[in-house]
Amino acid sequence: MAYSMEKLREEKVFKDPVHRYVHVRDRVIWDLIGTKEFQRLRRIKQLGTTYLTFHGAEHSRFNHSLGVYEIVRRIADDVFIGRPEWNEDDRLLSLCAALLHDLGHGPFSHSFEKVFDLDHEYFTRAIILGETEVNQVLSRVGKDFPIKVAEVIAKTSKNKLVVSLISSQIDADRMDYLQRDAYFTGVSYGHFDMERILRVMQPREDQVVIKQSGMHAVEDYIMSRYQMYWQVYFHPVTRSAEVILTKILHRAKYLHEHGYSFKSQPIHFYSMFNGELTLEDYIKLDEAIILYYFQMWQEEEDPILRDLCCRFMNRNLYKYAEFEPAKEYKKLAELSVLFEKAGIDPDYYLVVDSSSDLPYDFYRPGEEEERLPIQLLMKNKEIRELSRESEIVDAISGKRRTDHKLYYPADLLQDDSTEPLIKKQIRKLLEIE
Repeated sequence: MAYSMEKLREEKVFKDPVHRYVHVRDRVIWDLIGTKEFQRLRRIKQLGTTYLTFHGAEHSRFNHSLGVYEIVRRIADDVFIGRPEWNEDDRLLSLCAALLHDLGHGPFSHSFEKVFDLDHEYFTRAIILGETEVNQVLSRVGKDFPIKVAEVIAKTSKNKLVVSLISSQIDADRMDYLQRDAYFTGVSYGHFDMERILRVMQPREDQVVIKQSGMHAVEDYIMSRYQMYWQVYFHPVTRSAEVILTKILHRAKYLHEHGYSFKSQPIHFYSMFNGELTLEDYIKLDEAIILYYFQMWQEEEDPILRDLCCRFMNRNLYKYAEFEPAKEYKKLAELSVLFEKAGIDPDYYLVVDSSSDLPYDFYRPGEEEERLPIQLLMKNKEIRELSRESEIVDAISGKRRTDHKLYYPADLLQDDSTEPLIKKQIRKLLEIE
């Protein structure tokens, strides 16, 4: 029997708090889960620093990847099976792309990427196509199979239907992380009727469409996404932790570039500091490694690195104030001068952080990120874009919401043992009691 068709003698199941069970019967999927590159995802949290705000948010990219796989497996095996628009030959491609879609995420994903100018999508592709255990498994299916999987994840595949299962405005990725993140953070916002959405999904040549009768379930899904972004993903306390994390990495990089002698040498960082990061180096990185350095750097001679690491490890985070950059740029400049006079480096201790989200958008050709709209299949078989039928979705379509915060260390500003008059001026500007 061909490897691509091989089944396990007995179905394997993972107990899952969101989907109850994740079912694995395909030998290819089981072998991929067992690779060291996929197992690495157990050591990378799905929500980065969010555990410092919602203490239950300890779940991993591994959990989420299995969840996305399970949703796509259900679609392929239960919803689409037997439909003329669905090609059974695409089943394994869909399952592998779903399972591996987050393979290239690094520790504290997005904060890490910003500092070192990395791209997790690049590393996902590199792991799939490189000299890895994942590549060995995929290559057993077919010589060009790793390329096909990588193209689906990168959204460059000609198979638009399979791409839309993994990446669109209503896809298995979003349907899993909204429910999973809501479960582990303990909030109620991210819950929606996924069972109903799966029942009303239908395959078309270029994407999944939703039967008109399921429109209200999709509205609920979009509003759940909107609420989760503003109540969980962009929570200002989580963003405070991200600011400090980012500044630790910036400081460590700066010290390395200026010849500082670390007590705990950051050997895992050298290739990144020097812009020479290899795939082998990248795969060795996980959050346990990063936190080890943060723990050790609490005893460094450099006062800024030491302080930032103590803050992160002991959750002594920055406070924040609402801030409008366009209107308050003079205030920011004044604060920067006062921080320097007070002996507090504004590069590390006075930070503007912005969050922005576009909950739903219709198709805008030529834009930097082309969003495939959600299409409804009407009773007369006509295809209609969702916002043309839903007043709720129309009200938020194309509307980007942006939020700015100014972060600062309130404890240092309350300490009047040094520069009390200047700190009083700063507190007045920041309207600190």
